[in-house]
Amino acid sequence: MSSLPHFRRMVIAGVGLIGGSLALVCREKGIVSEIVGVGRGERNLQDAVSLNVIDRYTLRIEEAVKGADIIVLAAPVGSLTKLAGEIAQHLSPGAIVTDVGSVKGPLSEIEDIIPSGTYFVGGHPIAGKEKSGVKAASPHLFQGTRCILTPTSKTNPDALNIVQSMWETAGAKVIRMDTAAHDRIFAAVSHLPHLVAYALVNTLLELEKAEAGIISYSAEGFRDFTRIAASHPEMWRDICLMNRENVLEMLGRFDASVARLRSLIQGNDAEGLYREFENARQVREKL
Repeated sequence: MSSLPHFRRMVIAGVGLIGGSLALVCREKGIVSEIVGVGRGERNLQDAVSLNVIDRYTLRIEEAVKGADIIVLAAPVGSLTKLAGEIAQHLSPGAIVTDVGSVKGPLSEIEDIIPSGTYFVGGHPIAGKEKSGVKAASPHLFQGTRCILTPTSKTNPDALNIVQSMWETAGAKVIRMDTAAHDRIFAAVSHLPHLVAYALVNTLLELEKAEAGIISYSAEGFRDFTRIAASHPEMWRDICLMNRENVLEMLGRFDASVARLRSLIQGNDAEGLYREFENARQVREKL
């Protein structure tokens, strides 16, 4: 682990599960003196103060960032570039801007939006729950997880090391990765599974219209598989559109897998079906 950072003032823009959990663990580890929350929902921010997640809040992000050492953009990814533009002229020299979004390539332009002498480091903590909001936040959320940092040729090395140390202090193992590689990998292992879960639930919802009560017969397997369909729809809307090409590629690959299963069932191919299921079972057991 790098030497511990210390932030006089941290701004969390989007005090939900991830932003709130980061605030809690940074406070618990003693690496921040003041935490300022900013967001659109005043009730959520009031909850964050009462839960001692943040010290104070404002609804105006340009006010929040004045004098801040580090600004964590934890709002839906579709809003982050706009937020960067709003804060650009209000950042203090040396301020570090980072994010927690699960799409990285398009956010690299933030480096060109913020002024010289301030720094952007792209980040993506691989942690979460199906529940959102500050009430779901926990200082232990990142313990034993991974956090991906996506430096570019423009990334300041000192700022990168500070952000890495922050995530290591939070309990995460930090991995540095190219933005393009990140977006393709997570289109496969994260974005596609969420889309499949949403599609499965909506398939049964359509059946429910013709056969009322069908969803009530679902067992633990269905609930386990579709747990992630309870994730925040705004967040996943933005992710799909921002990582469009990679997501479409992975959907195409999934369509091919489903078509293969359909063909095997239509052909009454017992051996082929067994092989498909066994291959998947072996992969799942290794996870």
